[in-house]
Amino acid sequence: MAETTTTAPVAAEALSLVPKAEGRQSMKEFKSDQEVRWCPGCGDYAVLAAVQGFLPSLGLARENIVFVSGIGCSSRFPYYMNTYGMHSIHGRAPAIATGLATSRRDLSVWVVTGDGDALSIGGNHLIHALRRNVNLKILLFNNRIYGLTKGQYSPTSETGKITKSTPMGSLDAPFNPVSLALGAEASFVARTVDSDRKHLTEVLRQAAEHPGTALVEIYQNCNIFNDGAFEVLKDREQAEEAVIRLEHGQPIRFGADGAKGVVRDRDTGDLRVVAVTPQNEAEVLVHDAGAATPTTAFALSRLADPDTLHHTPIGVFRSVERPVYDTLMADQVDAAVERHGKGDLSALLSGNDTWTVVG
Repeated sequence: MAETTTTAPVAAEALSLVPKAEGRQSMKEFKSDQEVRWCPGCGDYAVLAAVQGFLPSLGLARENIVFVSGIGCSSRFPYYMNTYGMHSIHGRAPAIATGLATSRRDLSVWVVTGDGDALSIGGNHLIHALRRNVNLKILLFNNRIYGLTKGQYSPTSETGKITKSTPMGSLDAPFNPVSLALGAEASFVARTVDSDRKHLTEVLRQAAEHPGTALVEIYQNCNIFNDGAFEVLKDREQAEEAVIRLEHGQPIRFGADGAKGVVRDRDTGDLRVVAVTPQNEAEVLVHDAGAATPTTAFALSRLADPDTLHHTPIGVFRSVERPVYDTLMADQVDAAVERHGKGDLSALLSGNDTWTVVG
């Protein structure tokens, strides 16, 4: 079974405006002098190491890379990166990052957020960044729990989850972040796992090269408040039957020797998992991350059982080119300047529509 994910050809324009570093950089140069303060064994350590190890390969100047986070355990991320960064406010990281990315196109802007931060109070900001296709890379750490506030259920916790805030079990149906992103017309959507360094790094590379918004859901273990939530995807024996590795241009097969595959039901049009036989082998879907519509990618995102996580696809679900918001806005501003000349901020602030308060 393949160890990495490949996807449709991506355009390097996403990084073309960002100044390159002088000379080669190492992982060490991307580590800040701050003590990393997560619980011992937290999956965030693995993601941090992967990002610090991967960024030098982009060849970008550190002063032109920015990490913006919201609130939560994962949102301590900017402290540990020797780049620019901002630990912002709850749920608003995509909005702040949007302003930065559109006003400073010479920056590589990354958002680090969690399932609570992004999908609860930050839900609207997330979906609008995705639909606008701002040139952002969003890393959504999903541990299916509120860790920073000590173990309440989150928007991705499974129904019936018993936590401090749901002692009789959660009544909420959980969000599927990948389905949500695809429904918002995101141009790049992927899923990976904190402990699979090779797969995580490859997905991050593709996200970095993608022009527009790239959302990467990272299954991340909280060993204090939700330990083992993704064990079925990490245990070598169980993972072989549970994990579906998506590879662009390849048949969607998994299990021992690729014994299982994903086909489209002729009656309903839905996707389902079957045992591959000589009779049905030709019906096994070939993954197309570059498909114009997200229909099949969305169907793939619905394969996983939300409780057992069996038949969980990982890799790049969708990678398509759409007009990038930053570029469209810059072109619009240039057209306005050419037509009307540069604006006068002082004149705008002291224009006719002003009032003087007396008394």
